Parts: sequence; structure tokens; C-alpha cells
Amino acid sequence: MALESKDRAFRCDAISRIDYKTLTMDRVLTAFLARLWHGGVTSRMRRATDLDVDAYVQLLVDDETGKFVGFAVNEDISRRWVATHVLDLVNRGRATEAVAGPRPLHGFAYRLRNAARSRPYGADEQLYELVAINDIALQGLKEFFFSDIDPTTGEAVPGPDIDVESQALLNMVEATQGKAQDRAGDASRREQRQLCRQPASLLGEDVLRLLLHREFMPRTVLVEHLKILLSFHLALYHLRMFKLVPAAVRGGAVDRACTAGHQHGEECRYRPHLFVDLVGSEAGLPAAYATKSAATWYGRLPQFVRGTFSVLKLTDFAKDLHRQGKFSMPPGKEDLPAADAIGLLDDKYKADREIFFDMRVRRILDDEEEPLAPELQTIIDLGLSRFETYLELIMHYRGAFQRKYLVDCLDSMFLKGRPGELLTQPRGKSGVRRFVLDSRLLEVLLQVCLVQHDKDGRPRTRPMRVDEVLDTLRTRYGLYIDTLPIEDGFHGPDLPDQAALRINTAAFVDRLREIGYYRDLSDAYLTQTVTPRFTIGANPERTRR
Repeated sequence: MALESKDRAFRCDAISRIDYKTLTMDRVLTAFLARLWHGGVTSRMRRATDLDVDAYVQLLVDDETGKFVGFAVNEDISRRWVATHVLDLVNRGRATEAVAGPRPLHGFAYRLRNAARSRPYGADEQLYELVAINDIALQGLKEFFFSDIDPTTGEAVPGPDIDVESQALLNMVEATQGKAQDRAGDASRREQRQLCRQPASLLGEDVLRLLLHREFMPRTVLVEHLKILLSFHLALYHLRMFKLVPAAVRGGAVDRACTAGHQHGEECRYRPHLFVDLVGSEAGLPAAYATKSAATWYGRLPQFVRGTFSVLKLTDFAKDLHRQGKFSMPPGKEDLPAADAIGLLDDKYKADREIFFDMRVRRILDDEEEPLAPELQTIIDLGLSRFETYLELIMHYRGAFQRKYLVDCLDSMFLKGRPGELLTQPRGKSGVRRFVLDSRLLEVLLQVCLVQHDKDGRPRTRPMRVDEVLDTLRTRYGLYIDTLPIEDGFHGPDLPDQAALRINTAAFVDRLREIGYYRDLSDAYLTQTVTPRFTIGANPERTRR
């Protein structure tokens, strides 16, 4: 390998804080809770040994509060309940089974995690930076997860309606006080300047709408819905980056509308467009379109890898210019905003850029045997600038490697094979990815979309016609069901596509009926509505339908 560590480096915090590996949203949310409590920084926990299932059970068996009477007598049943309802296990049911930590059912769940087995790979930090744009959403999440905690003292003050899982976690935390110290990490929060503010704004708005349902559903259910929603928005954010970053590098600048913030109702040119299959069968007509849609997005990964390398190496170039006094880095920060790094592609930096990257190209080639391998010689013979040549050399060595990890990470953000999935892939070598809309994800999105603001600005639920829901899913999230996108692999629907679109729309209505949101009062189209499961804002005392 002719590359040094600075050449191989790929994580670009200005684009995403995620170290692209397979994510588990339970562990991501657990780590996110630590940042929520400590104002954006992670927690430093000190514990002599990791906890296993028996250790968690013992914390309840030795309960001195009197809230878990009988757990010691039925210890086997207690162990099974803790393992299935309270804990997140690695390799569940196998010989190598181990505890990652509690499920993120309460804010202090992070204090009981086994950090080495509960790694969020930076997704918790990226999630925090996205939510942090909306202070009200951030505070709403904190109030929800830490509702039974005194914000001043940090002491537990459980209310009368606390669920048994949260009470169990609180008891476990209290039992370990003094054995594990929780304090904020030494490093301060590194605020991320968003390349596009729209996905973060949409996430904050959706979080607030979903939190309005906290009075109507069990805490454990709402936590599951939050996990699905947060994972969904993480995926949409990265899809947007797959379009934005390569386009910005090609153009030498980021669209000003993205960095400054889009006007109300203005559509971002990099918004993703996905065709999703509602039939749920590989053999169904819509499956071919959903497969094509997924293939288009996964086909963009190599260009995103190249764009990420570009931003990262331009940041190295910026530091070199800063040392020479030719460029001003943000004071007290190692990170350079991605938009500023891309700006270094301007012609006024061309001479310095060629000199800097020429040294890197020469170092790579000097380490190679003579004569050069044919593929390397081909890159040199292209006659590109030294910056472009350097990128092509890195892609030759590292492109396929980084793409593999990106695929695994993206699959996990789409919750592939899990409840709430936006992507599925049948088992076997012949299985291909296609976009779908799982019932749980659809339910979460409906809960969000059916909350509207009245003329006084107060949130309230209202019924919507089926065509209104389809339009909202399309314009708000880029999810296409009854028509085809006009970009991202498609050119709009043609006559031969109509049969598949009709089948997909009918399957969507059937799905609405299955999950209890569809009301068909008559054959009249205007009375075929999607009705909220819960009534919010209709009167001072909210009622459940």
C-alpha cells in the first residue's frame, strides 16, 4: 500500500460525524441520551467491570424501595423479563450473547450501558447536531426522556404514571450510584455548520409533532416510534449529501440557498426522490421501479466517496495555507466547514493547490515499483490536474473499501430487515435491494403528517384525503407511491407505468386499512379519508378516538 494514514483518512466531520459502519439504533439513541443530558458532549463513565444479565437482575432483586416485590422469589422469570424487555443484547440467543446495555427507554439508560459493546460510531453526535438546530425540539426530547429527573439535582422523582421498564431502569441507576461516575466528557461540543439546513429543520419539526402523542401512547411505544423517525431522517440526510457533495465539488461551491436556508415552501434541488413498493412482493409490478430507485441511490456511492475525500483533502490544503498565512481558519477550531473547504477550488488558489497536491502525488508514486502498474499509469496519462490525479489515486486504492462500509451503514439507517424498514433485500445472492414502506414507518409518518397548525398556530390533528396524504409524503419526504419521480433515475410516468402505479396505490390504501387509519364512508372519493388515531388540540381536554 503506497498511501499514508493522512491519505487513507475518510471520516469527514464537516459532512457527517458517522464513522460509516453498521449502526444499531438502540445503541445510537442510548449514546444520544448522554449528549442530550450533557449539552452535546458524550458521557465519561467509570465502571470496573461490564454488567451481564445476572448483574442487572441482581440490581432489581436487591431492590430496597419495595417497588419490585417478588422478583427475588421468581428470579428465573425476572431474568427473562429483564433480558427481553429491558436489555439490548448482542448476539441474542447465541453462545456469544452479551449485554450492550439497557434499551433507551429512559434518559439515564446510558449510565448502565457497556460502552465497548454499545458503540454508536458517531451517529449520536450527528443526530444531536441535526436536532440542535431546533432548540424547542431538543428541549422537548430532553423533557420526554428525563421527565422523572429533577433537572437541577439530577435526582430521580418518578411520577405516578411511570411505566415498569422505566422504573426498573431508575432503580438500577440508583443502585449503581457511587460505583459508576457520570460526568461530561472533556472535549467541548463541536458545532456542525450544515451544508443544507432543510433536513435538520424537517427533523426538528417532525420530532415536535411526534412528541405531541406522548399523552396518548405508552412510553415504550413512543420510544420505538422516535427510533424509527430518527433513523429515517438520518438516512434521508445522507441521501441528500450523496447528491449535494459531488455536485458542490464539481461546481466549486455549495448552493447558497442550502447554506443560508431555503425559503418557506422552496424545494431543495438536492432533495431525494424515492419510489417505494407497497405491494411487498418481488414479483409485483411496483417492485421493479422500487428496485431501480434503490439501485440509482446506491450507484451514487462512489461519487460520494470521491466527494468526501475531496472535502477532507481540501481541508488539509486549507491548514497548509493557514500555516503560510494565505488562508484564515476558524479560530480555535480544527474543523473547517465543508462549504469553506470546497471554496478552495476557486481559481485564485490554483497555483498553491497544484503545488500542494503535486507533492502528495509524487510521494505516492515514488513508493511504487517501476514501471508503474497499468491502472496507475492510466491515471497519470489522463492529464488531470494534480488535485484530480491525487483523488483518482486515492479512489484506486480506497474507493471500493469505503463503499463497502457505506453500503452496510446505509442499510442499517434504512432499518433493512427490521421493523420500520424503508429498504428490503431478500436473502440469497439473487436478492436485490428495493425501497419499501413498512407499516410501522408508515404509522409514524402518518402520526406526524396528520398534525397540522390551525390559523392561530396551534397544532391539531385533522383527517386528510388519501390523495392529500400521498401528496404530503411526496413533497415532504420525497416518497413516491402513486406516481414516478421526474429525477433520481426516472423521467416521470409513461402510459406503460400506469398499471404498476394503480396497483401500488391500491396496496397503499389496503395498508392504511390494516393499520387502522383508513375510513371509507361511501364510494364518494372525498369521503375516503385517513383519520388520526388520536385527537390532538380539538378541545382543552384531548381525547382518544
